[in-house]
Amino acid sequence: MKLDVQYFAAFREATGVGSERVDTSAATPEALFAECTARHPRLQRFASSLVAVNDEMTGWNAALAEGDRVLFFPPVAGG
Repeated sequence: MKLDVQYFAAFREATGVGSERVDTSAATPEALFAECTARHPRLQRFASSLVAVNDEMTGWNAALAEGDRVLFFPPVAGG
């Protein structure tokens, strides 16, 4: 299936792109992130992050469907 993947903040820096359209068999954001990490090895340095599907925060085991927009966010620290 085809998905739109968007990277924010440090993820954008790590991948060198803000977004990409991917053809994948990944059924969950977790599997998709693993595929993206294989293409963009610098993503591996992020042990934890957040994910949203179609602009809604979700868990890493949520089901993905054709045409979904998946957003990956690096860990954020505030003060």
